[in-house]
Amino acid sequence: MTGASAGIGRAFATTLAAAGYSVTAVARGRDELEELMTELGEGHDYLVADLATEDGLRVVAAALRAGEYTLLVNNAGTATHGSFADIPLESALTILDLNCRAVVVLAHAFLADAAPGSTLVNVSSTLGHTPKPGMSVYSASKAFVTTFSETLWHEQKSRDVKVLALCPGVTTTGGKAVEDVPSWLVQSPEQVVHAARKALSGKAGPVTFTSRTNQIFVAVLCLLPRRVALSALAH
Repeated sequence: MTGASAGIGRAFATTLAAAGYSVTAVARGRDELEELMTELGEGHDYLVADLATEDGLRVVAAALRAGEYTLLVNNAGTATHGSFADIPLESALTILDLNCRAVVVLAHAFLADAAPGSTLVNVSSTLGHTPKPGMSVYSASKAFVTTFSETLWHEQKSRDVKVLALCPGVTTTGGKAVEDVPSWLVQSPEQVVHAARKALSGKAGPVTFTSRTNQIFVAVLCLLPRRVALSALAH
């Protein structure tokens, strides 16, 4: 479970622990992870790792290869708001490292020896389908995650290994309300995780939107001329 110290990752960790899974939580902050371990109770573990770095990826990939994990949730991600030409290049490259490279490295380590019945969840976004000006690299990174997951879903079917691109929309973090977004478009991390588990309990396809509202919103935007959709999302 990457990005486990807050938001969707933390909700995944607590929900899976309550369901009887033994959780290994991965995040950069030791204090937050230790707090999570206290909440989860005995039988769980954590790894402190920055997945935007070579060292962090090496540690977590090695743990995946050494352990007998049956579920990997690639949730860690980051975003920078602003016009692409105005943000530091380093910020854009960090988004690619964490949102794309880390997903590929850890998915490969997990799938190499995944047993039948195992599951890989890559957390993507509705913005992978409807790119938002002002979040150019993030939107592109999530389009990559969705496409990557779709191909893995097909490749792994014969092994009885499930792969899911989970596409939430706007999600609250730390219980804070989201400004400038209609409340009907906003979900809690717990609602996102509930949608993921519901999809995986059935015959899930490669992509799952976490609410009917998000699914319709994306479908409508995709029907519009591209320049109209981009103008609408820029506001």
